[in-house]
Amino acid sequence: MPDELTIKIAGEAGQGMQTISTVLAKAFKKAGLHIFANQDFMSRIRGGNNFSQLRVATKPLFTLREKSDITVSLDKESAKIHKPSVAGKGIIILDRQRSGITDNDPSYFDAPFYDMAKKAGGSELYANSAACGIVAGITRLDFRHIEGALNEAFGDKPADVKKINIDTARSGYDFAKNNFKPDIFVMKKGGPNGNLFMNGNEAIALGAIRAGCKFYSAYPMSPSTSIMENVSRYAKDFNIIVEQAEDEIAAINMIIGASFAGVRSMCATSGGGFALMVEGLSLAGMLETPIVAVDAQRPAPATGFPTRTEQADLDFLIHAGHGEFARAVFAPGTAEEAFYLTVKAFNLAEKYQIPVLIMTDQHLADSSRDIEPFDMDRAKVERHIISKEDSRKIAGYKRYQLTETGVSPMAVPSWIEDVIYADSDEHTEEGHITEDGNIRMSMVEKRFYKKMELLSQEIEEPTRYNIESADTILVGFGSTYGAMKEACESIAGRRAGFVHLSQVWPFPSGQIAGLLKKGKNILTVENNAGGQLAKLIRRSTGIEVEGSILKYDGRPFNSDFLKERVLEVVNNGRR
Repeated sequence: MPDELTIKIAGEAGQGMQTISTVLAKAFKKAGLHIFANQDFMSRIRGGNNFSQLRVATKPLFTLREKSDITVSLDKESAKIHKPSVAGKGIIILDRQRSGITDNDPSYFDAPFYDMAKKAGGSELYANSAACGIVAGITRLDFRHIEGALNEAFGDKPADVKKINIDTARSGYDFAKNNFKPDIFVMKKGGPNGNLFMNGNEAIALGAIRAGCKFYSAYPMSPSTSIMENVSRYAKDFNIIVEQAEDEIAAINMIIGASFAGVRSMCATSGGGFALMVEGLSLAGMLETPIVAVDAQRPAPATGFPTRTEQADLDFLIHAGHGEFARAVFAPGTAEEAFYLTVKAFNLAEKYQIPVLIMTDQHLADSSRDIEPFDMDRAKVERHIISKEDSRKIAGYKRYQLTETGVSPMAVPSWIEDVIYADSDEHTEEGHITEDGNIRMSMVEKRFYKKMELLSQEIEEPTRYNIESADTILVGFGSTYGAMKEACESIAGRRAGFVHLSQVWPFPSGQIAGLLKKGKNILTVENNAGGQLAKLIRRSTGIEVEGSILKYDGRPFNSDFLKERVLEVVNNGRR
């Protein structure tokens, strides 16, 4: 019995690969197994070749694998396209009659799921359910788990539609059990699994809600759009206003206005949309108004690969905007980090009255895992505004009062009797426009030096693994966490370790300098072409890494690819 399986569902856009993957993921989770699911899709409504990949195991999972054990081909082309990625003993499930494939390749398992759909449901539309049943039958998954997952997937459908889907899945299940005799894909039993199942964007949305976000504005841009969709889903329950703005310029200016009025606010976009937001970002820096913004990266420049992944906005986010002002930039590597860091982003933004940026990417945004329920004690909400009661006692309020820390008391308009002046020009403590050079220097020091010094004391600690005994140390940020973790853990002799940065600005210079010791072979792992993290490490610490493992084809790292590249370095010495 295998400890894990990788299942791929491939076909044209519109054939429902994601539906099959979601149902199977929920079914395997009900069986007590751990899940990692991801989709690879083209930027088109119909046609092309897309696939969803589902990894199932008896242990927690953090990334993808290179090869698939079971591939479900919903069209003729998919069988050919994905044949090279089938594992040694793997199979491709296909409908020979529909695909027209007559090749007697032993890896092909013929399953007439389109006929099953027509017989059980009267329409080929139910072929997805037949395919779910076939995979469940081959893996000998208890059918009650498939039935439960289908009931959840079609929870808003009439009872007769649910029954048709379940009956169709049952026909596929029985067919597979009767016709696929090998037990090579029968998984070991899992234990109780009460975990949540979510992707990175869902975690960010829930983190924002937990943090008390009450205004969300964005213009839809993949892969950030599902953050807005998930906040909208719970908007009525938590009294949140969600505004689909006419463009990204409007979106960021709206959240600046809402935040100025005392409301925790957020926006999200991708790199192209964030490029439009940078003037607003500088406005927030000058106004010292707290905001949280998400950049869900995709390959660029311009429109690039709209539905694929990249990490090429690192330099951009650290330096975005004109002028110098404090900001923090987080780069979560897991759904858990996405949740907790989003809460922290809101707390820090308000505490220091700065913009805080969350840098994610398509891979983290759209990859789903089972994770333990969040610890609400760890996700505490910290407000840093003058209370309504204390506001009534204020007289002679100065919005930009010079203080030892650089942080001025922040009042909410209408809570105090004094007028609050805020200006995008350089201003005095009261908020009035000024041309005075000495005041200018004091304000720059307040907005930049003093706040950055405070932020540097609250840096999120990098995650580390086996750095003391390893010959080779990988360094990455964001979604490379899972591939680095599983690649290093699978290399015999503990010869590889990793450091993962979930905060890239302020850069944890002291921590990184202490972790990346001399005598080690240090490589960065980055989904970009320029080795931006390697250059940032050199600028911030003076440490010159030995090299970088770069991937910029729009696809994420997986543990097998990364392990192979690391072993080349480990076995051949320094690069």
